[in-house]
Amino acid sequence: MIEDKNPQRTPLSQLGEFGLIAHLTKNFEIHRPSTLKGIGDDAAVLDFKDKKVVVSTDLLVEGVHFDLAYMPLKHLGYKAVVANVSDICAMNALATQITVSIAVSNRFPLEALEELFAGITLAANEYKVDVIGGDTTSSQKGLIISITAIGEADESEIAYRSGAKEMDLLVVTGDIGAAYMGLQVLEREKQVFQVNPNSQPDLDAYTYLIERQLKPEARKDVRTLLHALEIKPTSMIDISDGLSSEIIHLCKQSNVGCNLYEDKLPLDPQLIATCEEFNIDSTTVAINGGEDYELLFTIAMEDFDKIKGNPNFTIIGHMTKETEGIHLITRADTKIPLRARGWDSLEE
Repeated sequence: MIEDKNPQRTPLSQLGEFGLIAHLTKNFEIHRPSTLKGIGDDAAVLDFKDKKVVVSTDLLVEGVHFDLAYMPLKHLGYKAVVANVSDICAMNALATQITVSIAVSNRFPLEALEELFAGITLAANEYKVDVIGGDTTSSQKGLIISITAIGEADESEIAYRSGAKEMDLLVVTGDIGAAYMGLQVLEREKQVFQVNPNSQPDLDAYTYLIERQLKPEARKDVRTLLHALEIKPTSMIDISDGLSSEIIHLCKQSNVGCNLYEDKLPLDPQLIATCEEFNIDSTTVAINGGEDYELLFTIAMEDFDKIKGNPNFTIIGHMTKETEGIHLITRADTKIPLRARGWDSLEE
C-alpha cells in the first residue's frame, strides 16, 4: 500500500557491517549526562551516581508484530523506541538510553534502513534518550528489531506491579482501544488494496485511530504529573497487550482482586463510531485491544481528591480482596469474570 518514493537502492553489501553501523548511527546525539561513552567502543559507559537503574528489552519481528504493507519504516522505527520507553515509564522512571539491534534480509536496501533509523532518531530526540549501541546482522526472514531501554529513578519513586492493595483505586491515562481499531482499519484497507491495487483509501474518518496504531506516544509526562500532585502509584504497568491482561498482571502480582467498571472506560468518539461501523462491541475493543501504550496504575484511596477531575486520568475501578476475583461490572450492573484476551505473541 505504501509507494516507494525513493527508487534508489544501495545494497547493504556495498557498505559492509561496520560501514553500515557508522552510516546509520552518525546522526545520534547525546542528551544525558549519565552517558559517559555511547557508540564507538566495545561497550557503553553509564554513570547514574545515586540513582537506581531500570532496564527493559523488546523484540519486534516482521509478520508477527508489524506488517510493512501499511507500516512505513520511519513510523516503525519511532514506534519501536516508544514501546520500550513506555516500559520504563511504567516503572515511574525516566528513560535515558537505548540500544538498537536489527537483523535484516537482503531485500532491504540502504535507503530502507535510513528510513527506519530516521524514525529511531526522531523518537530518541523526542524522548531525550541516547542511542548507545546495538548490533546488526543478516536475516533469512525479513526484518527483526530488538531494543533495550535503560532508565533511572530514585528507589522511593519506582512503581512495581506488585504493590496494589485492597481498596486502591485503579486509574488509566488517556483513552484506550484506539490503536486496535486503527489496526482493523489498516487491515481492511490492505484487503481492499490486494483485490484492487488501483483503489485509493479514504482514511480521513479514522485519522486518530491510525495515528494511535502507526505513531503512538509513551506517557513520559505521567511521572511529572503524578509528582506535581504528590501521588506515588502503589503499582503500575503499561497497556501494550490489552487492558484485561494488564489488570490481571497487577492483580496476580499484588495478590488482590479487582472490579473494573464498563461505564468508566475512557473511549474516544472516533473509536465508538468505528466500532459501530465494524459491528464490534466497543467495550470488547477497549479491554482486549493492545498497543495503546497508556499507563495503568493504582493509587491509595486517600489520594482520590488529588486526582478526581484531572483530564489526564480516569478512575476505572478499584482493587478488592483476592478471594473476590477479577470482574468487569457492566452498565447493566452485571458482574462478569475478566479474562485475559489481549495480545499473546505465542498463540497459534
